[in-house]
Amino acid sequence: MKSLVPRALALTIASLFIAAPAVQAASAPRVDKPWLSQADAEARSARVSNVTYTLAFRLTGEESFSGSTTMQFDLKDASEPLTIDLNKAELGEVTANGKAVKPAYNQTFLTIAAEDLKQGRNQIVINYTRKHSTNGEGLHRMVDPVDKRVYTYSHFEPAAAQQMFPSFDQPDLKATYQLNVTVPADWTVVSTTRESSVKDVEGGKLWTFPVSKKLSTYNFSMHAGPYKVWEDKSAKYPMRLFARQSVAAQVEPEEWFTFTKQGLAWFDDYFGIPYQYEKYDQLLVPDFLYGAMENAGAVTFAEHGFLHKDKMNTAQRHSLASVIMHEMAHQWFGDLVTMKWWNGLWLNESFASFMGTLATAEATEFKNAWQYFYTQGKTAAYVLDQQVVTHPIEVPVPTTANAFDNIDAITYSKGASTLKQLRHLLGEEVFRKGVHNYLVKYSWQNAKLDDFIGSLGEAAGRDLGQWTQDWLYQPGVNTIAADFSCKGGKVSSFRLKQTAGAQYPVLREQRVQLGLFSDAGKELKLERKLAVTYKGASTEVPELKGAACPALVYPNYEDWGFVKAGLDKRSFATARSSVSKVTDPMLRTMLWQSMWDSVRDGQLPLNEFLQTALNNLPAEQDYALLGSVLDKTGAGLSTLEKMAPDAAYSRRTNDAFEKMAWELSQSDKGDQNYKRRWLNSYIGHAMSKPDLDRLAAILDGKQELKGVTLSQDLRWTMLQALSLRNYAGIDARIAAEQERDKSDSGQSAALEATVLRPDAKVKAERLAQIHDLQTKLPFSRVRTMMENIYPMAQSRLNEQTAAERLKQLPALDKAAGPVYMRAYATSMLPMTCTPENVARLKAAADEYKDLAAGTRRGLLIAHQEDARCVAIRKAMTVPLK
Repeated sequence: MKSLVPRALALTIASLFIAAPAVQAASAPRVDKPWLSQADAEARSARVSNVTYTLAFRLTGEESFSGSTTMQFDLKDASEPLTIDLNKAELGEVTANGKAVKPAYNQTFLTIAAEDLKQGRNQIVINYTRKHSTNGEGLHRMVDPVDKRVYTYSHFEPAAAQQMFPSFDQPDLKATYQLNVTVPADWTVVSTTRESSVKDVEGGKLWTFPVSKKLSTYNFSMHAGPYKVWEDKSAKYPMRLFARQSVAAQVEPEEWFTFTKQGLAWFDDYFGIPYQYEKYDQLLVPDFLYGAMENAGAVTFAEHGFLHKDKMNTAQRHSLASVIMHEMAHQWFGDLVTMKWWNGLWLNESFASFMGTLATAEATEFKNAWQYFYTQGKTAAYVLDQQVVTHPIEVPVPTTANAFDNIDAITYSKGASTLKQLRHLLGEEVFRKGVHNYLVKYSWQNAKLDDFIGSLGEAAGRDLGQWTQDWLYQPGVNTIAADFSCKGGKVSSFRLKQTAGAQYPVLREQRVQLGLFSDAGKELKLERKLAVTYKGASTEVPELKGAACPALVYPNYEDWGFVKAGLDKRSFATARSSVSKVTDPMLRTMLWQSMWDSVRDGQLPLNEFLQTALNNLPAEQDYALLGSVLDKTGAGLSTLEKMAPDAAYSRRTNDAFEKMAWELSQSDKGDQNYKRRWLNSYIGHAMSKPDLDRLAAILDGKQELKGVTLSQDLRWTMLQALSLRNYAGIDARIAAEQERDKSDSGQSAALEATVLRPDAKVKAERLAQIHDLQTKLPFSRVRTMMENIYPMAQSRLNEQTAAERLKQLPALDKAAGPVYMRAYATSMLPMTCTPENVARLKAAADEYKDLAAGTRRGLLIAHQEDARCVAIRKAMTVPLK
């Protein structure tokens, strides 16, 4: 899957994570709450086994659907009641072992009385109706605004299968599923298996599916609607791709099938276990909450991430390939072998992130996949691991409500990075052998972290207990730096120094590469690279004694380790003056990141970083790196505007970037990919009247773009830039463009453009819609408003409602669900880069101790990041007046 228990705020708290006792099986009745606790889950799985589901659904396209679920299972004892999860349904007839019963039902779970159960094999039949979901969970329903066709799809992670059918909705009660679905005649039904028959029946067609293999509830799925279908049988396993009819023209099926075919062959070979689900279906679905989901044999992808109204550029194609590989890795690690409880979700996602990147690098054209991983994931993990809300990779998850509390950059990217460096530490083939043995031993079962680490340790012939404690149960990121001396142009001494923050002073073992470079005039030349395993505060590197004194040392060359690379004074000076002379794109990427880290840490003034970018970016020809640095400069310019929108320096610097970006987007340098990247940067910086007039002229057909297609997506991007600056006539322009593009994505883009307008009345209207928890709008639209109502350029408008939003936070947190609050706490907390707002956020954090873990996490991050913004402003060496 592709965006909180209380955080460890001191090492003493972190140590509690290490020593946390095993959860005891519950003996008390299950708490009447809309979540399942680990204790109750363990108590249920201790009694229940050998589960099978026979599922029957009738879907009409209307707002509600009906279902009948037959559950069979073995029961160890019948001395106590048994709960079955089912969310907000209207119950019909319920039978237990052939007898009609009336179970207690609290809209979260049914309780089957002990007298209606028996030791041994039981059968429960539950008939019910339920409304479709509109928030992306359960069985989601969407009406296409273009042609009014209805589409449904399921999404169950972490515990939303109960929003579609009665179940034991926990990962360690794996089951088989036999599915029967009646749908309108023009619909297609997709599930983990391929249908065995499709028959005409009254009201449509009956789709029947054979019994599936054993799966956790969250890995089963069902999707139905009049989807467009593409099929490819050229690979070992048949492949299909599905999308809504109205967006079919935006799909490039040959790209999907190429990457999928490459991945299936690579994973079959790497794991040494063939793909288990016989066919490989992929569906593009609307209103999706995440990037994609690894449903066994029927993977879902968010339309908003993978549909484009122009031919995909290189970055978009890489994103598609990498997400396909990520979800494919889950088919083995996650679906075939599944975590026992949600504390294992990090390993599930970390492993898929690591293996997906490795597969992308080795099986596809994107040999620079690790460079993308570094810029798009790992650097975010470094940031989060230095925030007050950092947490160990492995943390307790007391209930299903907490399952996604820690699903973040630490879960995905730090976890993946630890696996990457463990592979270097153990050796590639040893790591591969350990993974293979683990998958073989635990196929169709549930496993825990100790099972995985034990398989790797056994393959390596070493105890990984200390490594596990240091890396997985302790938060924080360390820094390594080269400490060397030279005499007569030669290295006289060389050691690696490892430091840790005072809050988490854990020094770790890790294997990295050192890169030593000389200044050869036109380039920085790699003179030596050396693999070193370091641990403790200081590690001597005697092999480098006598080497030529380097102009630059990079202590994590080729990015083996998860560690901040501290540059010694000489290396930092070389990096700033000569970054464009580094020929290795990955190292160039990491040097830029080191400079950006220095800005965030208050060591390098933002204005000096932006000047370095102005001096060096015109020569940058690496596409991935260019995107990474343009993102950083964009963030820097937005921060400037948030700090001091009217300052002469802010305007002057933005104008310089506008000019550079426009000229390079229209120059003869680079291909269309390169030009599009510069053009998007230009649009993002457009602020002056001449530049906004230019965008309007392009949209009106009065000025042509050179070397770039003016796609519908690009038109919306330009309109949103105009709306951000309240360009004259923007309302009419948005309305006209919405008439031109009546697609679902067009409606979303129009909403974004409207919400961006710097108009207090517009903001008030949209804020009321966001706060209306009874709205009929799909949550995807509410989330679009949250993400765009207060952009960084509009800190003054943000300030107008900031105090009131903070005041309402506790009540909203109690009333809204976790899906809503995850988005709200990320986008809607005020961050205006002023000492007054920092103090206000601190006061709220001190007062609101009882917020849900995820909401409190968002509040603490907002406070820390706004304080960082104030510190960055203080470090500036130019006036901001």
